[in-house]
Amino acid sequence: MNLLPQGMQTLIDALGALPGVGSRTAERYAYYLIRHDPAKAQQLASALSGLHSSIAYCPKTFALIDADETVSPLYEDPKRDKTLVAVVAEPLDIVALEKTSAFHGTYHVLGGLISPIDGVTPDELHIRELVARIKEDKVQEIILATNASVEGETTALYIQQQLEGSDVKISRLARGLPVGADLEYADQITLSRALEGRQLL
Repeated sequence: MNLLPQGMQTLIDALGALPGVGSRTAERYAYYLIRHDPAKAQQLASALSGLHSSIAYCPKTFALIDADETVSPLYEDPKRDKTLVAVVAEPLDIVALEKTSAFHGTYHVLGGLISPIDGVTPDELHIRELVARIKEDKVQEIILATNASVEGETTALYIQQQLEGSDVKISRLARGLPVGADLEYADQITLSRALEGRQLL
């Protein structure tokens, strides 16, 4: 016997299939949509139905762009330094870096990280395109802005190896203690990175 109407159960199952959304959260989301104005559910449904047709990938940077754009606005911006490229794993990483207002170069999205366990090999990432772009745009420095995880470190090392012998400068985002963190609660890897990246005062 179904305890919930089939339409609600279908919605819960669909929401629960999203990463980071457990069954209880999916149930809360579904119940919220049922309790409130149907226009909210309609707005969500409309946004989802038009998602893929309204979005494309930049052929140069592989960032997300509007479907009617040919290339990323950040790449086209004459104020951005095309010789400086931050290499990130996913398009949303660009948003995080842009919020700092501290980076004025361009970006290159890999489309993931090398992960043999998950079956993600270097060939599935946009690494070949990065190598080609370095030559085309006469890139002087790339900043490897991948996560501080095993996959992130593996990917950064692989890219470094692919660029051996080239004139491009390769740097890595500094790793260390976040502002306001207590030393006693920091893990060993974070502390090691903080020591390695220490600066003279």
